Amino acid sequence: MVACHGSTLHRIPLLNAEDIEKVAHLARLGLTREEGQAYAQDLSRILGLVSQMNAVPTDGVEPMTHPDEAGLRFREDVVSGEIDRDRLLAVAPKTRDGLYLVPKVIE
Repeated sequence: MVACHGSTLHRIPLLNAEDIEKVAHLARLGLTREEGQAYAQDLSRILGLVSQMNAVPTDGVEPMTHPDEAGLRFREDVVSGEIDRDRLLAVAPKTRDGLYLVPKVIE
């Protein structure tokens, strides 16, 4: 597989089922032959995508220390409806004094 950006070519090794079998053996994973072939195709596509991303010119782009630096888009806080407490409590298995009763889980 060859990824191209401008005049720069990046060779990406195509993985085959045997490569996946070796990795699966090292990781102590049991895979069928069909699974190995499918993983080989998927991983080859992933490596191709990584190669394309590596080919993007990033000169002069400052790295971010956290993705939130890009800014968060907040939605407006708008009341969308009232909660009918009595209706919700009516479908609960057990209630008392307007509260849900749940089984004890910690002794």
